[in-house]
Amino acid sequence: MTDNKTLPAEVPTLYIVPTPIGNLGDITQRALEVLSNVDMIAAEDTRHTGKLLSHFNIQTKTFALHDHNEQQKAQVLVEKLLQGASIALVSDAGTPLISDPGYHLVSQCRHAGVKVVPLPGACAVITALSASGLPSDSFSFEGFLPPKSKGRKDKFLEIAKVERTCIFYESPHRITDSLQDMLDILGADRQVVLARELTKTFETIQSLPLGELIEWVNSDDNQQRGEMVLLVHGHRSSEADTLPDEAIRTLGIIVKELPLKKAAALTAEIYNLKKNALYKWGLDNLD
Repeated sequence: MTDNKTLPAEVPTLYIVPTPIGNLGDITQRALEVLSNVDMIAAEDTRHTGKLLSHFNIQTKTFALHDHNEQQKAQVLVEKLLQGASIALVSDAGTPLISDPGYHLVSQCRHAGVKVVPLPGACAVITALSASGLPSDSFSFEGFLPPKSKGRKDKFLEIAKVERTCIFYESPHRITDSLQDMLDILGADRQVVLARELTKTFETIQSLPLGELIEWVNSDDNQQRGEMVLLVHGHRSSEADTLPDEAIRTLGIIVKELPLKKAAALTAEIYNLKKNALYKWGLDNLD
């Protein structure tokens, strides 16, 4: 059973309204009804949102609410809501608050007892994940990658052993540097998906081992343009990842006197472990 009632609301309400991430056909009928009927639209960029509203012949006035003024202006909007106004919050594209402004406004609204109604709709994170082919039962959205190499490498070190799919936004002018930093930390075999220009004419979703993905991006300047989502396959744990420290130390001592295969077999017998896991660890970590 569905409830088609959208407006007017019985109480002052802040509506969280997703807008298309590219294809204007992705806006929902409910979003259009809300944007047409609220008293005001709080927009990240009023000029950008104005083009969207003009396309759908919506005349509702807009109010600028962006990263640089949100903490100061949020209270102004809350006061308007408390006085009876209805307001829609939009970002330039996709669902507000997902790496976009809105957190302070929503937080203050909830603290003041103002009703907050979220509308479902476009979101680049979910759109990319749904078509990535990576595990989607457990994932985390990490936002934009840090602008500096050290910050990016620290972030990749943080997720190196995480088993869930990790999702990032990245700017086109940093994509090659970010992929190189990722390669330095996660290695060439980690499966990574680059989802670019989603829902637009040149939409591209490419899934490759990281080493191959870097070559593919570097070979085509077109793949270094547009809005980008990076999805990283979670760490695949193995028996070698869970070996006791004592066994690893023992293997390191024995291998100085015996071939690795025999050292792994002897260490496995001492600690009641599988020799193949020890042998693999030795191949990967011992000179």
